[in-house]
Amino acid sequence: MTHDNDSPVLLAQRKVDHLNLCNDAPVEARGRSTLLEQVHLMHDSLPELAFDALDTRVELCGRTLAAPLMVSGMTGGADAARDINRTIARVAERHGLAFGVGSQRAMLRDPSLTSSYEVRDVAPNVVLFGNIGAVHAATSSTAEIRELVRRIGADALCVHLNPGQEMIQAHGDRDFQGCADAIERLANELDVPVIAKETGCGMSRRTLARLRKAGITTVDVSGTGGTTWVGVEALRARGVQAQLGELLWDWGVPTAPAVAWAAQSGMVTIASGGIRNGLDAARAIALGARVASSALPPPLPLPLPPAPPSPCTISPKHPSSPSDPTPGPRSSRLSTTQREALRLSATMREASSSSGTPREGSSLSR
Repeated sequence: MTHDNDSPVLLAQRKVDHLNLCNDAPVEARGRSTLLEQVHLMHDSLPELAFDALDTRVELCGRTLAAPLMVSGMTGGADAARDINRTIARVAERHGLAFGVGSQRAMLRDPSLTSSYEVRDVAPNVVLFGNIGAVHAATSSTAEIRELVRRIGADALCVHLNPGQEMIQAHGDRDFQGCADAIERLANELDVPVIAKETGCGMSRRTLARLRKAGITTVDVSGTGGTTWVGVEALRARGVQAQLGELLWDWGVPTAPAVAWAAQSGMVTIASGGIRNGLDAARAIALGARVASSALPPPLPLPLPPAPPSPCTISPKHPSSPSDPTPGPRSSRLSTTQREALRLSATMREASSSSGTPREGSSLSR
């Protein structure tokens, strides 16, 4: 379905609106949390580990990350997006993290906007994820989507699911038929992995079962409790749409249960939605996530501690995947995960200051 707001000019303005709102307005959940605070990690007074010997490497979509962390897809399709994407890609490559671009819908409409997504010339080895909405995948051929992936040299493609946001967005998509079939088609026909990604409303058991049936093996659950894209669109909307967005501001499945359900279903799980520090990342990994992902950093500087904290183990059992190159039990990684997540906060602030842009919210490109 094509709307008048598919024009490149209006798409670009929406990207700028999203960036400005996520910088200047309160766009996070109001009355609901991620529920990650309910996950309590068991302290180990006798870890028998050497902190410097911990190996934080993890495999994701056939590539190895230096730590189980990634920077979520934010933006693209506007002039400001080019510097943001290129700067963060450089930082992600420097630290061995994965990085995703925002929705390539604008690039699909106007190939001249490709440069706002291109980062390979400045970050040739970064683990890079492309991005397209499920609704637009359903109305595009596999060849068109394959070209989006090829043009930016992506290692995988995120197909984002955002019906909550679309229902509040002025002139947003209202027809979500054919999305499951499109996801299955791309999973079967593309030569890169396909990741199903929510956008702040989380994933239910039913959704996860349907994605698994469609051949998806990796999901980014993007749960409720962090940036709310229903809320962002409510701030952009007027009249009844704004009122509906206010009513449904915290709509969705919180991050913690979404992560647990995805891991229990056997999916490789990326935990996002309100991941704000290393403890959030460690809790998500304890629930079964392979990687923790974030885009909105803490609003205030979070300095690294002068000395690394004492290692501790995690009580919930989470067996390592056979494809996971990390030696030893997964619990050995988690203290370093916390340290690396703190570094992620620092690197995102570094990216923000380097590009001269404000801090961004998660997935800034629907």
